[in-house]
Amino acid sequence: MKAVVSRAAGGPETLELADMPDPVPRKGEALIRVSACGVNFPDTLIIEDRYQFKPARPFSPGGEVAGVIEAVGEGVSGLEPGQRVLASTGWGGMAEKVACEVRRIMPIPDAMPFDEAAAFLMTYGTSYYALKDRAALKPGDTLLVLGAAGGVGSAAVELGKAMGARVIAAASSQEKVDAAKSWGADEGLVYPSGPFDADGRKKLAEAFKSACGEKGADVIYDAVGGDYTEASLRAIAWEGRFLVIGFPQGIAKLPLNLTLLKSCQVVGVFWGAFAARDPRANAANTRELFALYEKGAIRPRVSKEFPLAESGAAIAWVAGRKALGKVVVKVG
Repeated sequence: MKAVVSRAAGGPETLELADMPDPVPRKGEALIRVSACGVNFPDTLIIEDRYQFKPARPFSPGGEVAGVIEAVGEGVSGLEPGQRVLASTGWGGMAEKVACEVRRIMPIPDAMPFDEAAAFLMTYGTSYYALKDRAALKPGDTLLVLGAAGGVGSAAVELGKAMGARVIAAASSQEKVDAAKSWGADEGLVYPSGPFDADGRKKLAEAFKSACGEKGADVIYDAVGGDYTEASLRAIAWEGRFLVIGFPQGIAKLPLNLTLLKSCQVVGVFWGAFAARDPRANAANTRELFALYEKGAIRPRVSKEFPLAESGAAIAWVAGRKALGKVVVKVG
């Protein structure tokens, strides 16, 4: 089979298209013939050995796929060859075939295209777990989403609206804010690019406060990090919930007196670990997400597609913060 592989730690330019042996499903696994692979920010980290998991090389990046079951291993029930599925693989998805544990695979609706299926689970799973389980978002809450035009950010915008919140989309350009508003955000904020000096950080905080209003944001969804974290936290409401999603601008350091003054919570969000530790709750969330998809409340915003041979360019596109919504590698 053809696969894009990482043989040494490095950026997207180090990836190569290679002929690799077809994987064979082991006990409790199924073999998927991949049609599409979603591209996510962790893909930019895992090839540089900067992610929580460091797979043995050579490996293919790509943590979520959609395709068709080709074969099943010993002891597998509930899945059969020919079935249309998506899977959360962790890595290995930028290849023509991937073997995956059955617990990570689920059938998809007949009407769901493979590109949307490959762009579905990681972003909506993360954002739904964040908003529903970690932040207890309620109708009427004000939700501020940083990085609102990216993969998880766009999902948070849609889910926030579906859950009845007032959604403020914050992003780095007017184009991105306009895209987020077209996906349902009520208001938008264009924030400047860093790095910031003390005066710049103060102005950034004032911009977030102005956007959120006198009460502040009940929930802040931070998929950006860096200087944006403290600045946005200064706009949180009394007893608000601040969601730590990711750090493309760097891991932030927070003055904890801010949490005391607002009696607020800073809440970590690690959807992958949640899914592994509580598969029943994750499965219930996923069923609810499919129901929202089937009634049209959410839909993956696939803005750009790359062929398998250009997987490195797809990862670079995401790393460069050029994505509006989701980026997908088309395989089959």
